[in-house]
Amino acid sequence: MSVTAYIALGSNLGDRRDYLDRTLQALQEHSAIEVTQVSTYYETAPVGGPPGQNPYLNAAAELRTELNPDHLLRVLLDIELQFGRVRAERFGPRTVDLDLLLYGDRVINEPHLTVPHPRMHERLFVLEPLAEIAPAVLHPTLRATVRDLLSISKLRAPGSHESARELAGRKALVTGSTRGIGKAIALKLASAGAYVIVHGRRLDAALEVSKETENEEVHANCLQADLRASGECRRLVEEAWRTWGGLDIWVNNAGADTLTGETAGWPFERKLQELWAVDVAATIALSRDVGQRMKAAGGGVIVNMGWDQAETGMAGDSGQLFAATKGAVMAFTKSLALDLAPQVRVNCLAPGWIKTAWGEDASQSWQDRAVRETPLGRWGTPEDVAKVACWLASPAAAFVTGQIIRVNGGAVR
Repeated sequence: MSVTAYIALGSNLGDRRDYLDRTLQALQEHSAIEVTQVSTYYETAPVGGPPGQNPYLNAAAELRTELNPDHLLRVLLDIELQFGRVRAERFGPRTVDLDLLLYGDRVINEPHLTVPHPRMHERLFVLEPLAEIAPAVLHPTLRATVRDLLSISKLRAPGSHESARELAGRKALVTGSTRGIGKAIALKLASAGAYVIVHGRRLDAALEVSKETENEEVHANCLQADLRASGECRRLVEEAWRTWGGLDIWVNNAGADTLTGETAGWPFERKLQELWAVDVAATIALSRDVGQRMKAAGGGVIVNMGWDQAETGMAGDSGQLFAATKGAVMAFTKSLALDLAPQVRVNCLAPGWIKTAWGEDASQSWQDRAVRETPLGRWGTPEDVAKVACWLASPAAAFVTGQIIRVNGGAVR
């Protein structure tokens, strides 16, 4: 069965045009490949690699082929060798460089082959020639056309406002992000340029938040899963990873609400069971699964959610419940960080008095206590926590892992 594939071509050594012409001829002469479209040749400055390189000639080509993805990749590598490609250093000069960008609507994540190409949406020198011949082709994980990806990439070019967004193009998921702290984190990551998957137990609520993240001109998606079930945790990671062909950021914010509504009246044992399933067991299962995937892919960031009083204690049933469960998450974070280093950074936020749904309806005595125990003299907001989560996910925190970061206005009790 014939499949349409797209490749990128580049050369910055010798007679660049001749190398590209002969490469296209070699592809056309292959019995299982037909070159159906070729873009104009674009001259571009080199990106990365050693200084002093010559500019590139770049192009994109559309192929019809009966070869499977692995066989097509081998053909491309053989042609590179045929024309003297030497892989001496990363992003170094080359006679011919061939990248498989798209293979039908297939999504492939293998050690030797990733399709769609993991960086094609970030590279103007790929998107400009590709948009010339395939503007309406849909990226199968980002769910955007090549034309749209080019427009976004131009916005992020050096000198544009978008280029200053520290998480531009990163792919993130935030559990429990339909309200409160989770929603604030999802919106903050989007404002920093990240593509965000919103998660919740209710799909309609997740859809509403994903629409808000799209106001930041980033790609958004949403997934529903009940994290009390281990099978649902596995499914969430699998679907999220498949959505965009990998993830860079995972925030475990989801937590059981045992303070408001019907759950506030539950007995201690039932509350503990609920908190343990959602706050602890799900965090562990999700972190271990996505962490191994990130490590195999070469990098990523995981942020968990603890509680500032887990280490110092608070009297009462709620104090015992949250100290036990959030303390477990904080201890787990430190051990997981050791296992996943150096590729993946794992940290934990420990919020203090944050005005979420419970804080909004808390009695006056609790309102007074929160302000009294916080040196900065006010309740924290979900946005206060979100700013720190965004920082931990950014390159600015590249030397921070295995840490518990208190977001509590300076409380030291």
